[in-house]
Amino acid sequence: KKNRKKMGKGKSHDPKDGKRKEKAKMHLKRNIGYVDGVSFIIGSIVGAGIFVSPTGVLKHSLLNVGVALTIWTASGLVSLMGSLCYAELGTALPFSGGEYSHIKRGLGSLPAFIFIWTSTFTKPASNAARALLFAEYATQPFYGICPAPEVLKKCLALAVLWSLGILNGCSVKMAAWVQTVFTLLKMMALSVIAIGGIVLVGGRKESLARFEDAFSSEIPNASQIAEAFFQGLYAYGGWWSLNYMAEEMKNPSRNIPLTVMTAVPAVIVFYLLVNISYLTVLTPKEIVSSVAVAVTWADRVIPSVAWIIPLSVAVSIFGALNSSMFTLGRLSYAGSQSGHLPVLISMLNVHSCTPAPAMIFSTTIASIFIIPSDLITLTNYFGFSAWLMIGLTCASLIVLRYREPHLHRPYKVFLPVPFVMVAMSSFLVLAPIVWSPNLQYVYAFLFMLGSLIVYLPFIHFKLHFAFLDKITCHLQLLLEVSPADESTESKCE
Repeated sequence: KKNRKKMGKGKSHDPKDGKRKEKAKMHLKRNIGYVDGVSFIIGSIVGAGIFVSPTGVLKHSLLNVGVALTIWTASGLVSLMGSLCYAELGTALPFSGGEYSHIKRGLGSLPAFIFIWTSTFTKPASNAARALLFAEYATQPFYGICPAPEVLKKCLALAVLWSLGILNGCSVKMAAWVQTVFTLLKMMALSVIAIGGIVLVGGRKESLARFEDAFSSEIPNASQIAEAFFQGLYAYGGWWSLNYMAEEMKNPSRNIPLTVMTAVPAVIVFYLLVNISYLTVLTPKEIVSSVAVAVTWADRVIPSVAWIIPLSVAVSIFGALNSSMFTLGRLSYAGSQSGHLPVLISMLNVHSCTPAPAMIFSTTIASIFIIPSDLITLTNYFGFSAWLMIGLTCASLIVLRYREPHLHRPYKVFLPVPFVMVAMSSFLVLAPIVWSPNLQYVYAFLFMLGSLIVYLPFIHFKLHFAFLDKITCHLQLLLEVSPADESTESKCE
């Protein structure tokens, strides 16, 4: 009777008690909705490239307008196929970490570790490059034709990196809001270019002639088309970003496929319209010879407010950097949860439930790359690794289809699509190495294989040093973080 009275007095039968306990647990919250997801994908894909130098496709198409526009469309469709493959994996396995989590589930621990080992080097370097490019465009108006001091650009790049790192470490909702705002701003800028060129000078006969005789000039050979295709796919890079935040998506079974099917086609349409606008105002030769196509376009169409384009480039880079830092933090968090990175990185802040240590970790590495910025050039030779990991991820989808046929899949992509993506990835990995063999590619492969030096003792044989536990304990108290799925009360206490 006493026990029953105690149970009656307690809150165990209160339906609100379950919600309280759920809130008391440490885990990533589902704060990212449909609009946020669309903003993150578009923000990740659309960076400075479409504003500054969309010349690669046109150059390798031998200035053939029809071939160039076809390649822009085909590149977008390949990106859409890849994002649909990722949508199946994201809805079936809605965990943080993107490709890392899917490769680990489908192909095992070692390929996943190689991925995170390589990404820990290349992705922060990419963020450092974006931060430096932002600093370049943000400081240039104050110096005119003179170059801005290198120290100033590096200081500004570091300030931007740490501002976004702190923002993402403090509040997911705030980071998502910033992403939405900057995505809207960059899409407004693209709309100005897309509509402005067509409306203002679209009726000129010489402009229309370029499209009427789109395929009349020289047709490129197979290797040139492949190179142009490679350039087009690079411009669409970032379509895979949503899977890094699958664990934080509201209703991922519905929102992940819907977000992908909205964002990627929207980018395809905008990219085509912007390229048509460039070709309407400028000749193909002028586009290829221009250092910044959008600036040249603005000088012709809207000279009185041409300054809006450099500003738009800086805004676009800022949004892409915010999205990239958000996803990189989730990758580090997922790797730590699986034991592939120090355990502290998998902990969450007790106040905001954000992966603050993971954000500090990834931002620190990016900062190191900014100081001797020449190191960033080394990461150019890791470009093939991105498509290698995409191929492995799509291969994981195929493996899981046959190995785990009963896995709940709210969305299923047409099975030939991942096979096409694996074949495409294999081609894009081998093509640059075969066409332009370079010793740096050997170094890149050796670096990836070097992960075995760390994997075998620390992951496979689980070598552990006791003094690291004390360091982790002190840092846990200092940063006010707790392991995921634990009470907010720290174990160290």
